[in-house]
Amino acid sequence: MGVHVRVVTPITSRGFRAASDFEGLLGAEDTVSHVEIDRGPASIECEYDEMLSVPDTVAKIVDAERDGADAVVIDCMGDPGLKAGRECVNIPVLGPCETSMNLACMLGNNYSVITVLKRLRGQFENQAKLFGAWEKFASVRAVDIPVLDLEQDPTGTRKTLTEQALVAVEEDGADVIIFGCTGMLGCAEAVREGLLARGYDIPVIDPVPATVRIAASLAASKLSHSKIAYELPPNKPVVGYDMPPLQGYLAAAE
Repeated sequence: MGVHVRVVTPITSRGFRAASDFEGLLGAEDTVSHVEIDRGPASIECEYDEMLSVPDTVAKIVDAERDGADAVVIDCMGDPGLKAGRECVNIPVLGPCETSMNLACMLGNNYSVITVLKRLRGQFENQAKLFGAWEKFASVRAVDIPVLDLEQDPTGTRKTLTEQALVAVEEDGADVIIFGCTGMLGCAEAVREGLLARGYDIPVIDPVPATVRIAASLAASKLSHSKIAYELPPNKPVVGYDMPPLQGYLAAAE
């Protein structure tokens, strides 16, 4: 029996992500469905944007479990709503940043993140510490291309990604590369080829495909996050947010 992974894109820009982006990631019996949030920022490029995206992202995570999904992947390297989402559902909820950083720690000695804007450096440094991946953190490098412009010139984006990956390897000591934006989906092969051409045989992690596959493996293995670590939120009035009710639903699901 196949598994169903729901990908939640936590921005309101329609067309940034399509269900076809996930074709072929899993087996023929598996399903990858996709939704975007209805309330929040057009893109996420700072802590403020991330904060605005969280309420509806968590609502979409709750909806995913109600729709029968076996796991959820948040389609943003800020991992917005990750911990809150885990509190609200019983299925695994994965963020591509936490997943990719810990995967990089298994694949090499030092990893670098290649992201969109320099201003995100501090955020990735903080996430590496939060996710237990700081000891192998080498650097953050940026291509200086806003999220919504990454696909305007795909060839140029791949070229700049490769250039920054080379800097990370040669100057920062990285032996694993992580893309620091899920909008870089599909660029990993080109960047890896560019590194190989310079004699560097190292993994390049495209966060969304890697995280979707790991989420499916967790679901197939009947594994999810700890409900001691991510306990159900207390039942209390909430003013100003159109959030789905949790208590009755989760009690029944358990």
